[in-house]
Amino acid sequence: MPSDTTTNLYDLTRPKLGELLSSWGYGSYYRDLLWTSLYRKQVRSLDEVEGLRPDLRATLGERARLGHLATHREVFSSDGYTHKLLLRLDDGQTIETVLMRFKGRATVCISTQAGCAMGCVFCATGQMGLSRHLTPGEIVGQILHVQRILRESGESLRNVVLMGMGEPLHNYDHTMAAVDVMVDALGMALGPRFITLSTVGVVPGIRRLADEERPVQLAVSLHGATDAERAALVPAGRRWPLDELMDACRYYSEQRKRRIFFEWTLISGRNDTPEHAHTLGALLRGMDAHVNVIPLNPTVGYDGGPSQPESVRGFQDVLASYAVPSTVRQRRGIDIDAGCGQLKAAVERPSRRSLPTSP
Repeated sequence: MPSDTTTNLYDLTRPKLGELLSSWGYGSYYRDLLWTSLYRKQVRSLDEVEGLRPDLRATLGERARLGHLATHREVFSSDGYTHKLLLRLDDGQTIETVLMRFKGRATVCISTQAGCAMGCVFCATGQMGLSRHLTPGEIVGQILHVQRILRESGESLRNVVLMGMGEPLHNYDHTMAAVDVMVDALGMALGPRFITLSTVGVVPGIRRLADEERPVQLAVSLHGATDAERAALVPAGRRWPLDELMDACRYYSEQRKRRIFFEWTLISGRNDTPEHAHTLGALLRGMDAHVNVIPLNPTVGYDGGPSQPESVRGFQDVLASYAVPSTVRQRRGIDIDAGCGQLKAAVERPSRRSLPTSP
């Protein structure tokens, strides 16, 4: 974690900001003034905040800061629609953020951890392990960073997907604090139905999401419809078997009255056959579910390849026979390794190779 003893104001929800100011003797007027300056006006420094009393400005200067993220590396897809950023944090850690432009809308894929502890074998982030959780401000800061880029071209952000580096439900409290900032009506005011959280299936987190009625769309990365096949791709499946996971998903759907999206990375010959599709269809039959299928984005550390178009179509046809709808998710940024963790891995790989070996 950053060692700076001042408070990064982006780490605070609006109620927490109010508590901080109240402890200094200032009321809700200054809470909302500061809040709208941060997220509506998107000031770059506390000096740009208008209407502050001189004593409050001095206190903020001594005890608070705005923790902006710096661009360490960025790459652009050849079609111009995908912009991948490697952002540097205060302690030198780097995280990935991906801006994707579609017709009439823009989507940002953000990270919730530096690295990931879940160990999914086909994922570049899972292959590197977990360094640490991100703070709420480091999560929110990715959105602010992208919004500034979009504003320069007269565009605006609509969709946020928590599908970048890390497992959001492993960093539950910080992730949800960031979500609270995103949906705050006086702040970013992003629509809850345009925020999607993707999990590998952290069962306690899914149940907590349901009980707390968190305003996000839930996507569960499945990738295998039997315990053995899933655990081979997603090690977390050994901790939370499919029966526990599906019980939690049904509980979520019943409590929230919402459809659940299931992510299925199609890997040629490994989980893309008609038999795999029949098993998945039987698993999801009767649920309010939608399957997003996407051919694998290859990584250096995994020898699998993407499914062929005919296998993708056949997989969908089988799901349809079980009345399970599916969509082939559009792959973006393949030419720039836009899958999560790939840019960080590419940037850091040379330095890892140069390390001396142990005697």
